[in-house]
Amino acid sequence: MLTRKWVIVASVLSLVFCVSGFSAEGGDDLSDEDLAMTSMRHRSSDQALVQALLPASFSPVFSAASSEEVLVVAAVGDLMLGTSWPDERYLPPDGGATLLAEVSPILRRADIAFGNLEGPLIDGGTTSKCARNQANCYAFRMPRSMGRYLKEAGFDVLSLANNHALDFGVEGRESTKRVLDQLGIAHSGEVGDIAYLTVRSKKVAVIAFSCYDTSYNLNDIEGATKIIRELATKADIVIVSFHGGAEGAKYQHVPYGTERYLGENRGNLRKFTHAVIDAGADLVLGHGPHVVRGMEVYRDRLIAYSLGNFTTYGVFNLSGPLGLSLILEVHLWPDGRFMGGRIHAVKQERPGIPRLDPQRTIIPIVRRLSQEDFGERAIQVQDDGTIAPPRTR
Repeated sequence: MLTRKWVIVASVLSLVFCVSGFSAEGGDDLSDEDLAMTSMRHRSSDQALVQALLPASFSPVFSAASSEEVLVVAAVGDLMLGTSWPDERYLPPDGGATLLAEVSPILRRADIAFGNLEGPLIDGGTTSKCARNQANCYAFRMPRSMGRYLKEAGFDVLSLANNHALDFGVEGRESTKRVLDQLGIAHSGEVGDIAYLTVRSKKVAVIAFSCYDTSYNLNDIEGATKIIRELATKADIVIVSFHGGAEGAKYQHVPYGTERYLGENRGNLRKFTHAVIDAGADLVLGHGPHVVRGMEVYRDRLIAYSLGNFTTYGVFNLSGPLGLSLILEVHLWPDGRFMGGRIHAVKQERPGIPRLDPQRTIIPIVRRLSQEDFGERAIQVQDDGTIAPPRTR
């Protein structure tokens, strides 16, 4: 019975956040100041509204966590704002200043905004990864000046654990860290690089994995669970990011067993994600396949297996599902359990500009993939993008 109460509370809270204007559609014409004031007013009234909607018997359940204690995470997939390599034709005309303008209000309203930075921030340098005219080989080099646009968009923490982080060697990664440190954007990349944030009086740890030994390796499940258990003793909330899985439109489903792509072990993602939650992780965010995948709830924790391409300017194939994306808004109870949230549908406009999608194309896709891959553990997805934990029997 208690489980059913949590599900109803989570669903109502998701509705409250969407009605209140926190979930951005319809609010993008407001100024940043108006958005901040609106968010404060709505947060202060959320608990009263929820208690009015719920039966009196549910009040003690909600009283365990006021709206001021709810942690809101906005997460996106791959970010590559343009590359100066092999030449500057793959850079946006304004240097990237307005690239994220349409989606920034949603990111800025979250307590924590996360993304996967798909390539280094560095001016100059050389790559040993690809010859200049080599076909089907991609090396990315974002100018350091683009870092400020990530900050202005609202990003708080970025993953640097992926197959493009070292496109311009260790110096490229070190340059990226210096830029982000100067801007106050936390990051997690190589072993030992773990992000810590303090939000709503809680310590949040963010750790990024990939399928390579240049970072925490998701194929080393024993090592992964060891570090997560350690982090769970140091932080109130542990968020795990991973870059894994096969790439492309054919790989929207999450298979059982190990995924292999281009001769690489891209991970047994079901095994990895469940193991890190068993060890103490509270939210697991995946990226790497360049398509959005389904989502499940395991032990009351949300797993998003792939958030897709978010801003991939210039050289990426954006046809079909490769151009569909989202901003995943996740609401967490103070103890890390998944409360609910919303999918904000996004579609990339060529050559790679993220736009809010009024047709909400990705939403029924996420619903279908989640149901087909995870059955009774699939998240509930409403037509407006509201998400909630699975129904209980």
